[in-house]
Amino acid sequence: MTDWKKDIDLNKLPKHIAVIMDGNGRWAQQQGHLRIFGHENGVKSVREIAEGCAELGVEYLTLYAFSTENWNRPKDEVDALMSLLVTTLKGELETLNKNKIRLHAIGNLKSLPEKCHEELSETIEKTKTNSGLNLILALSYSSYWEITEAVKKIATDYKNNTIQLDEITSDLISKHLNTASFPNPELMIRTSGEHRLSNYLLWQLAYAEFYFTEVLWPDFRKNHLAEAIYDYQNRERRFGKTSEQIAAEQTQ
Repeated sequence: MTDWKKDIDLNKLPKHIAVIMDGNGRWAQQQGHLRIFGHENGVKSVREIAEGCAELGVEYLTLYAFSTENWNRPKDEVDALMSLLVTTLKGELETLNKNKIRLHAIGNLKSLPEKCHEELSETIEKTKTNSGLNLILALSYSSYWEITEAVKKIATDYKNNTIQLDEITSDLISKHLNTASFPNPELMIRTSGEHRLSNYLLWQLAYAEFYFTEVLWPDFRKNHLAEAIYDYQNRERRFGKTSEQIAAEQTQ
């Protein structure tokens, strides 16, 4: 591979990248295989992109690994995905530690099969002292679920008189989300040509830049990551301000 990061300004990296890893099933069908074959090969892309982010110095990478809606898929596929999760966590521990990657997870983790939950917890524990990239897996996750849970917690606090009505702010809501410990993503990448968020980090992506690519996830490599970051670095992020205001602030 050529120097895949040569066009990237390392001083303007997004601190947090979120990814919707789409296209595993279509990729497998194109190869004449069952959908799980695509998921198995998608693991190679996870490894490559995590290593790429760690190499660049990106601090946070969140991957949409399994949504709450994915439980509605055929049982054979769900069972295979859960089994793949266990074997992947076991097999990737050495790579995570080698690259100083710390694993985290968000979502309704209690809904995972016991073996998956145990393996996930064990891998999180064994990487907790790593000081490099924070790799966050969104498992049994959806924004509807996450925001609903946050509202329940806040409503309970209000009912118990531990908070007042005027204390319920956007900051308070953020502190009750699964991602309270992480900064919001600045860049969201979705593979496979689909142009939707699929119930993913709806609150956190309010001001993120979106990058959509036709590349199917099992084919996504470091050079594709570089293209997404380069595109991000050439956008003007205004956060509701005008271009003139942004230019004036940059000259101060």
